[in-house]
Amino acid sequence: MNNTVPIDRKYATLEAEFGPGLPLSSVLIVDDEPGMRNFLMKILVPRCARVEQASNVAEASALLDENHFDVVILDNIMPGQNGLEWLKDQRKLGFFADAILVTAFADLETAIEALRIGVADFVLKPFRSNQIINAVARAVDRQELRRENYLLKYELAGENMCMRGRLLGRSAEVSNIRDTLNRVAPLPTSVLFTGASGTGKEVAARTLHSLSARADKPFVPVNCAAISPDALANELFGQLIRRADGESDHKDGLLFHARGGTLFLDEIAEMPAQVQAALLRVIEEMRIRPIGSTREVPLNLRFMFATNTELEKAVAEGRFRADLYHRINVINIRMPRLIERKGDIFELASMFMKKMSESLGVPPLVMTEGVLLKLSSYDWPGNVRELRNLVERSLILGEFPPEFNDPEHSEEGLPDSLEAVERRHILTVLGECGGNRAEAARRLGVSRKTVDRKCAMWDA
Repeated sequence: MNNTVPIDRKYATLEAEFGPGLPLSSVLIVDDEPGMRNFLMKILVPRCARVEQASNVAEASALLDENHFDVVILDNIMPGQNGLEWLKDQRKLGFFADAILVTAFADLETAIEALRIGVADFVLKPFRSNQIINAVARAVDRQELRRENYLLKYELAGENMCMRGRLLGRSAEVSNIRDTLNRVAPLPTSVLFTGASGTGKEVAARTLHSLSARADKPFVPVNCAAISPDALANELFGQLIRRADGESDHKDGLLFHARGGTLFLDEIAEMPAQVQAALLRVIEEMRIRPIGSTREVPLNLRFMFATNTELEKAVAEGRFRADLYHRINVINIRMPRLIERKGDIFELASMFMKKMSESLGVPPLVMTEGVLLKLSSYDWPGNVRELRNLVERSLILGEFPPEFNDPEHSEEGLPDSLEAVERRHILTVLGECGGNRAEAARRLGVSRKTVDRKCAMWDA
């Protein structure tokens, strides 16, 4: 029996009273007494997103095979197999909920056994309605806290803490990408970001996530090249771990922790073949089976991928599965090299200067027109990442490197006057054209003499 209540009518009141997790939670009630099941249903249906019931452990096992529940409320004394024995068996198959044990017969031995098996809470009969509601709310809050802690530690252990910004730039290339992101944001479609290393593929993926309905859910980046092939499957899918005493513990993987949000798989071409096969099945069926488990868990997840490799070539060479390539290559967004979007250099450099000067606790450096012209004239083989590293290094050393420095005008800033904006724009376009004044004049829609006169006036 399935009872679902729209969340929007009850969420605000329930969040204020019991926290944000309860109105979004799913609960399974396992009890052989119809009166107790009906009582619990009456309490929980108006307060939880989904509540289902089972009159025996066989029904409960069947429901767990098909659905994921956040909390299982379990009676201990039932015909055939008691609740704790059933829970012990379920943990060997894969039990991914928090269990609340409800019993009228409490003793120290039962309590110790319940803790050893992994029961999250213990409620004695008879109980008041608020006791069970609070027990469910605590269980869901603990789960969310564990997930947040896990994802925070995972992200802190990574190397992309500076990648949290939005996609910047006003060049035609970036504007087209931004338009595409806006179009695909409301859709569940997987997106593949391609382009050279350092072009901002993860920044674009984070921007897409922030534009989607999943923006308040986790964005989980995974660098497939940074995790050993043997560990990658465990990190993604999780695993069931057998203890020496015969009991089982489960370690949730990144796919499970990212539920409701977005999983971003970077360097997807470096994924081992056996993991590629498992990932293809997950994408197609939206279910995962942790390693060592016989039970699958349904997923609600959006996938994004990135690579700086030519995947078609990898497929031809047998390094990447053709079926996986065709499954992920639905929307392909190519990120341009920085040399192709030189008009964005000033905005990017200014953003890096502001953020990193605050982070390092040092004053920002002045970016004069001379510095900007030299930045625009450079080829940037390392793309946006190289620009970011240059700004950081310059802040630490207190000056730009000689090849980018402008000692004659080091104290002049970049005012926002019309003349300064005009000068900055002309010099940027000139830099994009490699110093070719005729081409710059054509792009600007002015005569060659105008560009020559401006450059002479600015001594550029």
